[in-house]
Amino acid sequence: MPPSPPGLVPALSSWAKSLLLHSVDVGLVLALTYLVLLIIGERRTLWMVRGLIVLMLAAAISNRLGLTLLSFVLEKLVVGSAVAMAVIFQSEFRRLLEQVGRGQILQLFQAQRRPIAKPDSVIDEIVDAVKELSLQRIGALMIMETNGPIDERDVSVPGVQLNAEISKELLQTIFQTTTLLHDGAVLIRGSRVAAAGVILPLSDRTASRQLGTRHRAAMGITERVENCLCIVVSEETGSISLAERGMLNRPLTSNKLKELLEARFSTAVDREAVAPTLRSFGRRIQSKVSRILRRPSSTSQEKK
Repeated sequence: MPPSPPGLVPALSSWAKSLLLHSVDVGLVLALTYLVLLIIGERRTLWMVRGLIVLMLAAAISNRLGLTLLSFVLEKLVVGSAVAMAVIFQSEFRRLLEQVGRGQILQLFQAQRRPIAKPDSVIDEIVDAVKELSLQRIGALMIMETNGPIDERDVSVPGVQLNAEISKELLQTIFQTTTLLHDGAVLIRGSRVAAAGVILPLSDRTASRQLGTRHRAAMGITERVENCLCIVVSEETGSISLAERGMLNRPLTSNKLKELLEARFSTAVDREAVAPTLRSFGRRIQSKVSRILRRPSSTSQEKK
C-alpha cells in the first residue's frame, strides 16, 4: 500500500475538525431558534422571529461572499431588529431570564399553558353587570386574566385585595360613584374578584378623542401584559369595549361581548400554538432516540 502524500493527513484532520465545529455551530443555532419559537406563544409573532432569522442568514451569506457593504447594512438591521424584539417581547424575555436564573431550563421546552376556562355562570355574571353599567352609563374597567396571574409590577397600584366570589351585584356596587374603589379597575382571577381599585399604566399610543382614561388604561395594560383582557364601559356614552394586546374592539353589544368571552375562555378553543409542527417534530425525534437507546439492551437480553 503506497504511503499517503505528506501533508494529506493533517489536511484531512483539519478539514474534519472544521466540519465538526461547523456542525456544532449550526446545531446550537437551531436549538436556540427552536427554544425561542417555543417561548414566543403566538403564531403572528412567529413571523417576526422568522424575519429576524432570514436577516441573520442573509448577513452571514453576504459576509461569506465578501459583500462588505451589504453585510454591514444587514448586520445593523439584525441588531436593530433584535433590540426592537426585546422591547416587544419583554414579558417573554423576562420569563426566559427568570427561569434560566432559577435553573428551570427544562421548563422552557414545555408547552404554554392553556387559557383558564371560566364557567358559563361567571361569564354571565360579568356580562350582566356590564350590561347594567352600560345602561346606567357608569364607567367601569375590568381586567380578566387568561393564561396566568398578572405580576403586580405590571400595574401602577395593586389596589385593595378582595378575593370575593364574583357576582353582578358585587361588580355593580364596586363601580358606583359613591364608593371609594370605583375609580380603579377590578382584577378578575378565575371565578373570583381578586382586587379592586387597581391603577393601570396608560398607553402612550395616540388615541381618538372619544377615548377616555379608562380606554387608555385598558390599552396600556394589554400592551404590557399579554395574558389578560380588559372590559371597558364608557362613562359618557355607555359603550362597551374589549381590549386585547393593545387593540380596542368597540363598540360592542352585551351579546357580542358574551360571544367573545365564551370563545376566548372556552375549554375547546385553545391558544393558537407556536409552530405545532416543531413540537411534533421534536417529539418524533425524542421517540426515535429513545428507541435507539433501548435497542442494545433488548438485543443483549435476547442473546442471553
